[in-house]
Amino acid sequence: MTTWVIGDVHGCYRTLRALLAKPEVAAAERYWFVGDLVNRGPRSLETLRFVTGLGERATVVLGNHDLHFLARAADVAGPRRRDDLEALLAAPDLDELAAWLIQRQLLFSEGERLLVHAGVLAAWDRAEAERRARRVESALRTHPIPYLESFRPGLPEAAVPVEVDSAILGDLRVFALLRAVDPAGRPAYDFTGPLAELPPGRLPWFDAPSRATRELLIFCGHWAALGLFRRDDVVALDTGCAWGGALTAFRVEDGRIEQTENLDR
Repeated sequence: MTTWVIGDVHGCYRTLRALLAKPEVAAAERYWFVGDLVNRGPRSLETLRFVTGLGERATVVLGNHDLHFLARAADVAGPRRRDDLEALLAAPDLDELAAWLIQRQLLFSEGERLLVHAGVLAAWDRAEAERRARRVESALRTHPIPYLESFRPGLPEAAVPVEVDSAILGDLRVFALLRAVDPAGRPAYDFTGPLAELPPGRLPWFDAPSRATRELLIFCGHWAALGLFRRDDVVALDTGCAWGGALTAFRVEDGRIEQTENLDR
């Protein structure tokens, strides 16, 4: 089946519809979304309704902005600068949309390919990454409030609810927020800039030494300053649609790229 992987949409509904209307993309049987369907762009409600309407054609992994929306919908987080979620939060089908979104995976695996929003740690092979993702997903679905409250890094330990498992919280942050690591492969959440500006002692997560998933092809988003980045083991697809850039799609079968300039400014 023909599959297109779609970069971070961020509520850019008109741009998404234009991208999916391109003949090559429209003919696909499946769409894989790398997360951050909502927020920052002006049409999160329309975006979420549209993607849910794709049914089994759409595979979606959770991104950090999706988690932030879920936290706001659960009334355990306040608005942040550049949030654009008010229409979605006021929608009559808010509960239905939030219930659908929280059932999405953090990691999707098929054959020799992985789909994740941010990244994985070097020590995790596919089986370990899947095990950890399933454990986090279970925690999010059964005890969402404490994890949605505390998934952002930098939260003082004393502020983390006592019912939160620190290992599960750490893995949630990796799947949703990872960009860089230190030389020992530990997450470093203090960098968001372009690859050329990585400071000493920081590596992109996909260049961590002895990464156990190097033989797989990993599709990800999240790192807008990285832009479109492709090589044999990783394809990063956040091309800054939330910042007025293009929305990008990658065809799994042959590596074809399609882009649509932002129509939601």
